[in-house]
Amino acid sequence: MAYDNIKLEQDGGIAVLTVDRPKSLNALNRKTFREIDAAVRSLDASARALIVTGGGEKAFVAGADIAEMAAYSPAEAREFSGAGHDTCALLESLQIPTIAAVNGFALGGGCELAMACDLVYASEKAKFGMPEVGLAVIPGFGGTQRLIRRVGLARAKELVFTGDTVDAARALHLGLVLEVLAADQLLLHCRAVAGKILKKGPLAIAQAKRVMGMGADVDLRTAGELERQAFASLFGSEDQREGMKAFLEKRPAAFKGA
Repeated sequence: MAYDNIKLEQDGGIAVLTVDRPKSLNALNRKTFREIDAAVRSLDASARALIVTGGGEKAFVAGADIAEMAAYSPAEAREFSGAGHDTCALLESLQIPTIAAVNGFALGGGCELAMACDLVYASEKAKFGMPEVGLAVIPGFGGTQRLIRRVGLARAKELVFTGDTVDAARALHLGLVLEVLAADQLLLHCRAVAGKILKKGPLAIAQAKRVMGMGADVDLRTAGELERQAFASLFGSEDQREGMKAFLEKRPAAFKGA
């Protein structure tokens, strides 16, 4: 499928989705959300990890497309917010891990898109922020809620209320990103992390992602039950038998996702 605002490439089991609107610093509009959704839904079973990044050298995603938003009615704004929420939820619901390679500005919607990914790594050139209150609106793609879960309530309030932009080092300190890399090492690092994941049991990765995501929002007893059921469900799979047999035979496992 041909896309106008994104690129989708796959090398082995690693897919790379690049938001590519350089003239607008990769800003998100309705068409871009539709294309991201279509690309993510098009991934076949051979894709075992998805890296999300931005085209060009300046931006991951600089935010939502203000030129498009400026004239929205409340109904149109609600629809646009829904599109952003749906895209972020789609990334979170994927059975495969998602990795944000934040190579530049990740402001507003860009920060929200990154936080919807399982793992976030940043270039030393990256900048993060939630500047929406400066436009007399608030984050609309889940940012107020995901930011709390990433950095805690007080820090999330500080970032949203002030609209401040933080550099990659500060984002690392806050817990918004996992690691800061030199610009020319960012994608290589993300591919290396994805490569490690590809060597593990895909059914187990999918279940781990599911129960960790669901368990984060429920009480510990309920979360423990989710884990118990998922743990048990993996026994009897070909991958479970292969993984344990390979361990006992001291050889690499050959997983099939079955």
